[in-house]
Amino acid sequence: MPTIAIVGAGPGLGLAVARTFGSNGFDVALVARNRAKLDDLAGKLAAEGITAAAFPADVLDPEALTRALGDAAARFGGIDVLEYSPAGTFGSTAPTVPSETEPADVRRELDFQLSGAITATRAVLPAMRAAGTGTLLYTTGAGSIDPVPQLGNVNAAAAALRNWVLNLHKELDGTGVQAAHVGIGVLIGGTDEDLPGFPTAPAEQISPVYWELHTTGRDQAERVFSL
Repeated sequence: MPTIAIVGAGPGLGLAVARTFGSNGFDVALVARNRAKLDDLAGKLAAEGITAAAFPADVLDPEALTRALGDAAARFGGIDVLEYSPAGTFGSTAPTVPSETEPADVRRELDFQLSGAITATRAVLPAMRAAGTGTLLYTTGAGSIDPVPQLGNVNAAAAALRNWVLNLHKELDGTGVQAAHVGIGVLIGGTDEDLPGFPTAPAEQISPVYWELHTTGRDQAERVFSL
């Protein structure tokens, strides 16, 4: 069976993406920091007939992340799709407006978003290149495209990841490997009370975008989900 590795797997978007791919015949490698939470997700997927396993790693630890993805590839016989969307409270930094942003405010976000994505990609891309097939999907908020002042440091790092992904898409043209960015312009699974005036959507409404990019949208470098 083909396998998707979800880096940043959690009970929201990660679980929804796992269900979308799992219901289409994929095994699922779940990567995040907390083994207990990953085991819980794997149990939920198993109850739905989807084979899944936990591979704990922190995206801020390159060696651990590389090892986790290597273990996942060994367990399932390879990784066919990588989805990168680490969850966290803005990479454990407080959001800052542009005029009050210090270099350190952006540096940790860059490690969390861009550097982690690069590490994960380097762990799986060589095998995809050799096979002549594979899919690499990376998630940010839509602020990577249309930034908002309240998230100056977060948006800067997300924009860097988006730029890198679009460039990777160009580099991989003709290799059989697809790289694409997903910008999410809604609050996932929230309510209007969480962020008044900001649109919300359930993760299950967003996850089909990833399947479409993997199947029918392989020439696309980017999709934006908004309401």
